[in-house]
Amino acid sequence: MLTSGAHARQVCTSLFSTCIAPATFPQGNRRLISRDPAGASSQRTQNILKIPVVMLHASATADQAPASMAAQVDADSKIPIQELVDLAVVWASQHGLIVGAGVADKPLAIIHAPLTVLPTQFPRGSFEKAKAAMQLFNTLIDRVSQDEEYLQTTLRPAAEYDDFTAKLLDIHRDTQHVRRQRHDRDLVLALNRSDYMLDEPSGTLMQVELNTISSSFGCLCTLVGQMHRYIMEHQGASQQELAQLPDNDVTARYVDAMAAAVQEYGHSQAIVLFVVQPGEKNSYDQQWLQTALWERHKIRTVRRTLAQLHQEAKISSSGQLSIQDQAVALVYFRAGYAPTDYPSNVEWDIREQLEHCDAALCPSVAYQLSGAKKVQQDLARPEVLERFLDDKEQVDLIRACFAGLWGLDDLDDPETAAVLQQAQEQPDLFVLKPQREGGGNNLYGEAAQQKLQTRKGLSAYILMQRIRPPINRSLMVREGELLETDTLSELGIFGSFLRRGDKVLLNKEAGHLIRTKVSARALCPKLHG
Repeated sequence: MLTSGAHARQVCTSLFSTCIAPATFPQGNRRLISRDPAGASSQRTQNILKIPVVMLHASATADQAPASMAAQVDADSKIPIQELVDLAVVWASQHGLIVGAGVADKPLAIIHAPLTVLPTQFPRGSFEKAKAAMQLFNTLIDRVSQDEEYLQTTLRPAAEYDDFTAKLLDIHRDTQHVRRQRHDRDLVLALNRSDYMLDEPSGTLMQVELNTISSSFGCLCTLVGQMHRYIMEHQGASQQELAQLPDNDVTARYVDAMAAAVQEYGHSQAIVLFVVQPGEKNSYDQQWLQTALWERHKIRTVRRTLAQLHQEAKISSSGQLSIQDQAVALVYFRAGYAPTDYPSNVEWDIREQLEHCDAALCPSVAYQLSGAKKVQQDLARPEVLERFLDDKEQVDLIRACFAGLWGLDDLDDPETAAVLQQAQEQPDLFVLKPQREGGGNNLYGEAAQQKLQTRKGLSAYILMQRIRPPINRSLMVREGELLETDTLSELGIFGSFLRRGDKVLLNKEAGHLIRTKVSARALCPKLHG
């Protein structure tokens, strides 16, 4: 085996023997950075989980680092590393762990999803902490989404310089009367994902963001867990080693939540509408949900782009949405989270029209806005969480997940001015984040420094402490080719939430995902959807 118990302890010790000295930040709108006894700083002594991973990017070349990990696998395993790679690729292809190949003239061409040969190690205490917080985050976001005044007030400064946020905020304001009229019977389904990284300098698990729209890769990560078990069994792993792989079936948990929403809608023949991007490369992760909805619940689904919906969708005077004379119980968005999804007023028009229908919207505009970076930052300010959560222990658990977060609305405010000065002097300690989802939008280092120096339109951004995760050695496979390199990992915890009016029908943690990225790049492009 690659990571026997002794080897796992050795890896963790070596990782933390080269910690970066902890940075000091202005206290601003979060607690002073402290060490978390359940977090990365205690990784030497706590139990280690091996968590299945979907590796999303591998742009580096194999000669960046010596192939010591592959050699270790060859030495410890019953099977040479190249045979393990072949097993992983074949298993992925046979079991639907696939993505679109991106070949323009062959839209149905597929290839195995980028993956790691073996699971990533992660400290059990931090993993359990993130899982325990998910139901609270579900509750928090739901309450935020119902506070019309809070969303409008909090996001207005960002909307002043961000047309995309402004458009969503306008739809939210213009459809407020619809939500008020149907409040007692409003059907809400949320499929969220809260993302975290271990911060090595502080030894703390910190939230990167909370996704309320198009929380993807749940189905692929379900398959990755099965593939890793298959590979480890071929290596001759013991039952004790296999037990370190936590159970994970996001597909079933998400599908069951979607089916519960359809059942609550109350129309036996109603369908689920998937709103998708044209030419979606990650459609197979989505279509696993469609397949499972039929196999587990005999619920039919259709896929439409926003432009297609503008042509086909009909909403009756009673609010019933239909596509080709089929009633729609649930509208599930895997598009609509980026400005590129709205190339014309046609897409914006149908987005607003959908707010008038009686189907569950996953998410509604209110929910989408609740996941904005500006809301994340504002919730970290003192006493804001208490507006939505009554229990002090719950507030403390949520607040312990926050990294350093600062708003840039009032540059003359002393605390804002202090952190702004530090970010200009030490830009590598911070990330400048716009109100965007999907990756590839954040500013780091010199780019962030230059933007901050302009002092123009900064209220459209938030400033976040840059999380410094530990570096791991990983064996990754992309397009059948093995790559060994240093990587960093991000943990995602899925959640499902269903509400009718004021009655919460479902609130669950729904599984996990680890995404592994080449550490040589500040930000690796991601698959979207």
